[in-house]
Amino acid sequence: MALEEYKRKRKFDETPEPPPEIESKAGHRFVVQKHDATRLHYDFRLEMQGVLKSWAVPKGPSLDPGDKRLAMQVEDHPVSYFDFEGIIPEGNYGAGTVMVWDVGTWQPLSPVPVDGKYVPGTEAEAAAMLAKGDLKFRLDGQKLKGDFALVKMKGRRPGSKGTEWLMIKKHDEHEVQGYDIDAYDESVLSHRSLAEIVGDAGSAEWRSRPAGRGKLKAAWLADAVAKLDAKKSGIKPKSKKKA
Repeated sequence: MALEEYKRKRKFDETPEPPPEIESKAGHRFVVQKHDATRLHYDFRLEMQGVLKSWAVPKGPSLDPGDKRLAMQVEDHPVSYFDFEGIIPEGNYGAGTVMVWDVGTWQPLSPVPVDGKYVPGTEAEAAAMLAKGDLKFRLDGQKLKGDFALVKMKGRRPGSKGTEWLMIKKHDEHEVQGYDIDAYDESVLSHRSLAEIVGDAGSAEWRSRPAGRGKLKAAWLADAVAKLDAKKSGIKPKSKKKA
């Protein structure tokens, strides 16, 4: 199973993280989670093949094409992890504070440019690029936008497990020279900083964006937030009537 490694590393009676369930419906969401664990890093996740394909990016993604960010591929995560924000207790794998730094949608790009520009690709092309180790994609998030590539590194050092990639921003209208990721320390869901999440006792539970901060444009995100807010308050969410 794609989530066996995720399941093996966690004790679900002790951690608020979601269970290892594979999503049957195809989707194209992405999330970047700022994770203050043993070392502060960012987790970049793409929804593919019913799971979140995941990379730990020590310095975080950049909108500057001149930055080539090391990205260590880690175990697949369940799709429900995309809006996990809170505290993983001590003694558990990845213990520390998790913030939802960015969310949005993504689309694969064709590996062959047309007139010097990358154009939308197919699911088959995305799977082939991932297997080859050269995945090109376009992000439409609240913080990250534009074309990117994840390129697998080969023969970087003796004993390497083959999990080392580079995350690179492509040149386009969304690039930002000298991009400073540290200037953006706020959750896109709860609008809290890491320090505020740490200071919130309720963050030991699976939290989402508090109600009353305006309407969320993305239906998938609004639905998830409503369900998690209802779970937090102990109220069962109303089911939608089918037309």
